[in-house]
Amino acid sequence: MRIVVLAGGIGGARFLSGLKSALPDADITVIGNTGDDIHLFGLKVCPDLDTVMYTLGGGIDEDRGWGRADESFTVKEELAAYGVGPTWFGLGDRDFATHIVRTQMLGAGYPLSAVTEALCDRWQPGVRLLPMSDDRVETHVAITEAGTGERRVIHFQEYWVRLRASVDAEAVVPVGAEQAKPAPGVLEAIAAADVIVLPPSNPVVSVGTILAVPGIRDAVAAADAPVVGLSPIVGGAPVRGMADKVLAAVGVESTAAAVALHYGTELLDGWLVDTSDADAVAEVEAAGITCRAVPLMMTDLEATAEMARAALELAEASR
Repeated sequence: MRIVVLAGGIGGARFLSGLKSALPDADITVIGNTGDDIHLFGLKVCPDLDTVMYTLGGGIDEDRGWGRADESFTVKEELAAYGVGPTWFGLGDRDFATHIVRTQMLGAGYPLSAVTEALCDRWQPGVRLLPMSDDRVETHVAITEAGTGERRVIHFQEYWVRLRASVDAEAVVPVGAEQAKPAPGVLEAIAAADVIVLPPSNPVVSVGTILAVPGIRDAVAAADAPVVGLSPIVGGAPVRGMADKVLAAVGVESTAAAVALHYGTELLDGWLVDTSDADAVAEVEAAGITCRAVPLMMTDLEATAEMARAALELAEASR
């Protein structure tokens, strides 16, 4: 079975672990969000690609869900001692090596897709990991500064990590997305897929940013394969992170049904909601999207594998 997954960071990576466990022989292509990418200390950092690579390759810090296991932060501390920032983004010593290799290869003229493939040669994630685009796309957020009332636009990482989404997001813009092209292999993988999955990643700044690259949303909508998604909202709140803040910025309520309708019937064939949101099933199905309520908390690998099996069963029922 050829499965394509549009994945953000922690939620997407953990879902992929369950999918691989549920279907170890599947041919899985992951189209990773690069809108979270940021340049720090002269290095190109790709948080979502690395989270998928480290998680599936056995190098992730399981407690945090991001960064390397057994990490130290000597370089970060030394940079801070020199007064060099930003200090709010936690690059570890092991993690620095990945970004150094990536930046060197990009500087030598290799596209991000080729660099990602080379990095995966070490980690062997068991999936084909493709960036959504080789072109530079960075998500920015418009905010009004608390206290000063100044309206400004900041990088998504500053909004998410430094500010912890403590102020309202007034707009979310994937800068560069309109001019970007899908990375080599992205459209071909979508066209050849038997199933396309939207995991419980952030629907605005993760999956939404991938779909913002011209050609990708149209390819998913036109695919012969059923498209199924899993709600990142459980009981009216994000399972992890502050997705409600960016959903509000695009006028979407933080409910399982509202996120399904945000993706739309032209994209989704099936939608899974948590059992606590079973009352959303009728609303989603009334819009023309097949919907089921199943447990959606990724408490351990087996629970996540069950979610993946439910998604594949729903895909079969949606054909």
